[in-house]
Amino acid sequence: MSPEPPQSDNLDAAATLLKAGLRPFEPRRGLRNAHLQTIIGNYLRRPAFRGETVAEAIEVDAADGSRVMCHCNWQPETVRAQRLTVILVHGLEGSSESRYIRGIASRAWDAGCNVVRMNMRNCGNTDHLTPTLYHSGLSNDVGAVIRHYAAQFNLERVALVGYSMGGNLVLKLAGEWGNKAPLYAVATVCPAIDLAAGSDALHEPANRIYEWHFLRGLMRRYRRKASLYPQVYGNDGVGPIRSLRQFDNEIVARHCGFRDADDYYYRAASARVVDKIAVPTLILRAVDDPFVRMTTETRVKLLANPHILLVETAHGGHCAYLSRDRGEDIHWAEASVVQYLTRSAEQPAGKSNGS
Repeated sequence: MSPEPPQSDNLDAAATLLKAGLRPFEPRRGLRNAHLQTIIGNYLRRPAFRGETVAEAIEVDAADGSRVMCHCNWQPETVRAQRLTVILVHGLEGSSESRYIRGIASRAWDAGCNVVRMNMRNCGNTDHLTPTLYHSGLSNDVGAVIRHYAAQFNLERVALVGYSMGGNLVLKLAGEWGNKAPLYAVATVCPAIDLAAGSDALHEPANRIYEWHFLRGLMRRYRRKASLYPQVYGNDGVGPIRSLRQFDNEIVARHCGFRDADDYYYRAASARVVDKIAVPTLILRAVDDPFVRMTTETRVKLLANPHILLVETAHGGHCAYLSRDRGEDIHWAEASVVQYLTRSAEQPAGKSNGS
């Protein structure tokens, strides 16, 4: 399966967005370059988040006691159960404090939603909450968070939002759950749906700076895990790691129950189950994303699923989407996702997302 070539001349993003009631994306002047979008978008500040935050560690695996840390902002108790609850899942080596997560959290809160910023296992300085590593296949962790808060507050509707690796997690869960309540809608930004294609793209010369950045973080985390759980990781004898694929092959596969990197990429990829998604789903994909790639086969699956709205833009970089709009509207993806979810919540149940 080969990645689809990045050809922007056949994109009809504007018409697709118009159908969904969203504004077209126009990159900010001087930021049509994907690498500039990606780098600047990662460091651009957001306004301070408003609202009282409650932190809670939630058990996601009773077998080993693994927990994840969630930071929550709840609307008043009298309306909490009826309000849309948005669970946000960050990307690789991100956290609940990542700027893009805090930015979209603020928008969702202002739109009247309950907001849950979920850390993946070990992320956000939570290595002590689990003896395991984290990886792209742990969609059940997201499901456990949904079940926990749905039971605690009798939530009627839950929407999932995922960026990059987090996008793969929420799409994978949506495919596994189908139309299981209270899952109501999904939105993703540059989701890493085809894991093998993305991992290999990171090793391309033009993308090595991103790969090195991820590897430095992953190896720091791995050494920290080894110091906390020497009985698990102390005798690995792992040598220098030169690529993300090597890390996944020698560390993730070994400790997370996969045969090798290829087995991990296949079993953990949401590409296997996106055809089973049965709730309104928005996928924002920048064709010039430097390292998240999509195979032709996966794109065909997405377009064939009537529940999925695939929006492909020629520009945007990786999870950046810095637009020509002024003020906080420069963050086009964050604004579009919240608009899509709130619009979906206003529609009668069963109505398709693009109608």
